[in-house]
Amino acid sequence: MTVNTNQVSESDPGVKIRIAIPNKGRISVPIRDLIERSGLGIFDNGDRSLIARTRDEKVEILYARPIDIPEYVGSGVADLGITGHDMVIERGSQVTELLNFGFGNASVVLAVPDDSDWNNPKDLDGKRVSTEFPAITRKYFKKIGVKPVIVPVGGACEATPSLGISDAIVDISSSGTTLRQNHLKIIDTVLKTSTFLIANNSSCIEKKNKIDEIYLALESVLNAKGKCYLMMNILRSSLDTVRTIIPGMGGPTVMDVASSTDMVAVHAVVEEEMVYQLINKLKQAGARDILVMNIERLIR
Repeated sequence: MTVNTNQVSESDPGVKIRIAIPNKGRISVPIRDLIERSGLGIFDNGDRSLIARTRDEKVEILYARPIDIPEYVGSGVADLGITGHDMVIERGSQVTELLNFGFGNASVVLAVPDDSDWNNPKDLDGKRVSTEFPAITRKYFKKIGVKPVIVPVGGACEATPSLGISDAIVDISSSGTTLRQNHLKIIDTVLKTSTFLIANNSSCIEKKNKIDEIYLALESVLNAKGKCYLMMNILRSSLDTVRTIIPGMGGPTVMDVASSTDMVAVHAVVEEEMVYQLINKLKQAGARDILVMNIERLIR
């Protein structure tokens, strides 16, 4: 977390936090799921209201367009926001990026028609480039010393070359499927992006305690993703073998079994994708009473 300050002016025990999240789009569902699993939850009002309550009476949700969230957070309309890094860069809002959620990964790319002879960004000097990211696009071309004609569009950017509106596009792409469907090829990556928790700079100081609480709740869910809790009993004499098998976080935890001097209980956090092979190896090493549990939250 990047909030590093000894200044805490959060003297009001009734301090409230507003979190701006996307009202729709590809990252809206995983964000709502993350908030639910963090324990906050969202109580929809059922009337398409822009504001929703959470289980914490001091925290409320503001629904907004992803592109507007950086500005809402930067201006103090919201204390926290969840949106793409690309949106933060496009708006140029002065906010603090606290936590990378690790999903919504994509790239803002420069693409041209498959049948064109343009294979280098410098080939586009004086050409028309359509985009939903005019600020990012201008900054990119300025950096490489190219002066195209920027054509801002509000959607369906990938269709503009075939419609004769532009010669190239700067657009976001995760799999590249849409670009291929529109007969476009990528000639450069402009920006890498993913989903971030962002904060108002003043709120980081004035509401630090509450923001830290929310940060920890969200981070603990992210930490637990893809991990399982593994428990078993095994002979003390086989413990060294088990330690070589389990790649736990800092090694497995070993505890005595009250009813036996020969047996020990071993607990470890492991990657979910490794459980299939681990169970067989542990069984061969003499482990028994093996129990695998899902982890809802993990605090490091």
